Amino acid sequence: MNRGYLFRCIVVAIFLCSASMIAAENTREQSQEISRKFRIAEGYYNAGRLKEAATQLETLLHIWPKSFDAHELLGLVYAAEGREAQAREQLQTAVDLKPGSAAAWTNLAASLLRAGKLGLAEEQLRKALTLDPRSYEANRNLGELYIQSGRLVNAVPYLKTAQSIRPSYDVGYNLALVYLLTGNLVPASDLVHSLLKEENTGELHNLLGQIDEKREQFVDAANEFAVAARIDPSEENFFSWGGEMLLHRAYEPATEIFQQATARYPKSPRLHIGLGMALYSRGRYDEAVTALLTAADLKPDDARCYFFLSKAFANTPIQADAVIARFKRYAELEPNNANGAYYYAMALWKGKRAENTDKILPQVEGLLQHAIALDPKMAEAHMQLGTLYSEQREYAKSIPEYQSALMLNPDLPDAQYRLGQAYFHTGQKDRAQAELDAYEKQRARHVADADREKAEVKQFVFSTGNTVPQKQ
Repeated sequence: MNRGYLFRCIVVAIFLCSASMIAAENTREQSQEISRKFRIAEGYYNAGRLKEAATQLETLLHIWPKSFDAHELLGLVYAAEGREAQAREQLQTAVDLKPGSAAAWTNLAASLLRAGKLGLAEEQLRKALTLDPRSYEANRNLGELYIQSGRLVNAVPYLKTAQSIRPSYDVGYNLALVYLLTGNLVPASDLVHSLLKEENTGELHNLLGQIDEKREQFVDAANEFAVAARIDPSEENFFSWGGEMLLHRAYEPATEIFQQATARYPKSPRLHIGLGMALYSRGRYDEAVTALLTAADLKPDDARCYFFLSKAFANTPIQADAVIARFKRYAELEPNNANGAYYYAMALWKGKRAENTDKILPQVEGLLQHAIALDPKMAEAHMQLGTLYSEQREYAKSIPEYQSALMLNPDLPDAQYRLGQAYFHTGQKDRAQAELDAYEKQRARHVADADREKAEVKQFVFSTGNTVPQKQ
């Protein structure tokens, strides 16, 4: 072989080898530089310096467009900045680059969940769990998704799995609350007791109080609500404690609790309503009206306030002008609400009847008729309209109103009695006697007042509760 040719081959081989080594070295250096830039971006993200992290990752993706890690982290950065549409775009790219990553599907689902796209989020989380059934994040997020969509029973197995993988206060709290709302009271109680061993918080004692109330362990419930309010004297905890006292007719301690609570939270309408109810139940009607007027001014559209204000005002003549003004405002705020017209009518009738009957009674009549037009099934409005006619000696007009009231609600002894009186005044003595006999029988067995009062209190106490405040 020609020595010159051989020499040239050797030189070329050496050159190619050197070029390959140089290229490899350059690739290694470039890879190291990319890794360094990614670590810097990751550090920015962990430190909460989101703008710097985004800039670093956006630059990095220009030279490394197929990087799963960079797309995923940039999606998380955008999500933290609240740029959800851009976040989903990056997280979708990450999923496309690495479809076998359960974490990638979970991150994409979390973004969809924040955007309210529950159906799509559910699909992604199920894909994540197919890849990794023991994924803490996927199980937790799917459980929270089911809570958010109201499918509480479906949430239980996923929250249980998440809690078994990595016990946490937040998941445990949500799981216990779901147990409560789905009627699984024993596991709910057991779980809260185990959480309390790790962290003694007011909200856990409040939750345990709700569980004990459902289990009819009323003394335990009251004690738990009291502990909750002492540990964390929040509006919610005071309301739960006072509400429990109201619910079981412990009106004196309820009054004291709500007085403490309104002093601490003077802008809370429901605490003032609670105080008004407690005072009313103790026969302190003047103070009850004052508390309920305060509640009405704090939240003029709260229907519960006017219901209890009407009951309190029926027992006291004080502050008539103020009460009438609040009912007038409510009727104007809720022009299509039969209760608004009814309450206003009754307040006017009581508060102004002594001043100018000729002017007030037609207005009261018109309001009662308006209430009936809005809700023909309002038995009380029919009864009061009948009473209005009876007081004007228009007994024939009162009879059909009393009849309507009793047809709608047979448990109205006053309507029964007044109907008998109207029959008597119209010369229908046999019918009058029959109604009065029915009234006597009804009165003898009429024991529903206490139960009805308890139902009213219960509706108030629980009307703002039993939601699932998700822990994040």
